[in-house]
Amino acid sequence: MPDAERSAFTALTHSATLRRLLYEALAALRLDPTESYRRAYAGVPLASPLLEAREDHDNAPRFWQAIAGISGDADIGLHLAEVMQPRPMDVVGYLLLSASDLRQGLQAFVRFQHILSGGFAARLEEGDEQVRLVIDLNYRGFASLRQQMECLALLLHKMLLAVCPVPLPLLGVEFRHPAPRRLHEHRRLLGVTPLFEQPHDALILPRGALGRPLRSANARLFEVLCEEAQRQLGELVENQLLARVRYWLERNLGQARCDLRGCAAALGFSYSTLQRALSEHGSSFRALHDEVRRLKALHLLEQGAAVRDVARACGFAELSPFYRAFRRWQGGTPRGR
Repeated sequence: MPDAERSAFTALTHSATLRRLLYEALAALRLDPTESYRRAYAGVPLASPLLEAREDHDNAPRFWQAIAGISGDADIGLHLAEVMQPRPMDVVGYLLLSASDLRQGLQAFVRFQHILSGGFAARLEEGDEQVRLVIDLNYRGFASLRQQMECLALLLHKMLLAVCPVPLPLLGVEFRHPAPRRLHEHRRLLGVTPLFEQPHDALILPRGALGRPLRSANARLFEVLCEEAQRQLGELVENQLLARVRYWLERNLGQARCDLRGCAAALGFSYSTLQRALSEHGSSFRALHDEVRRLKALHLLEQGAAVRDVARACGFAELSPFYRAFRRWQGGTPRGR
């Protein structure tokens, strides 16, 4: 595939904040951080976790898939979060610290989530008595990562406890991954028995806690930090709407139904709002879907994949519509095994 076409694949990034906390936590558990990452990444270059650095989002699963085997600890995600010392290390953390109440802090977390990670699909869902903080993290080619999500759930709860002036119990925790064999550490550290194989990763909190003033509230500082967060968000080219829709398509193509309604729900839009926004950007969901299919087909064929496998990976149930689409894209028939 020509370089110009290869570059059209969307590359998300994340901040180095969590890795800096992970280095400290690994050391606290007497696991050499440098050696642990070296083994997890198996020769893939990895820059130092600098304050302003952005890292390749889709590289993160390397660490989280390997760390249980490296450490010999089946509950390593929970144990890493247990020894972490949550503190603000980026603009989103300071926004949570300076918010007037928990609702404003969590709304800021959701609004600026992509500063932390381009793969976040976080949102706040308020009910009559409970509120669900959805904290889904998505990657191309991977389901929800158990160790990462268990670490993140406990870490976020610890961060909320640190800013709240009164206790903030978890009413529930939901995970997308399957249940492990033993849940003793989950109950000990989270205070509840999580539900597994759920539609989303989420923390469930008492709704009454959202209006509680935070101990370090500072309205003027919060306003200044919002301006800085908006500037940082605006500098992330990957956060532009067309890039986010392409990434969603790349992640789901051939794995799940790819339609406008599903994409809108995943990105936090209504059906009509996303349709209108794409039109304002001079595009449409159908056009982006077609573009991602074409690029994926060319990429897989270049790698020598069988035509039938390429068609399936691009979301075609049968070969004939794939051949018709390929002739429209390239003016000829696909060459593969």
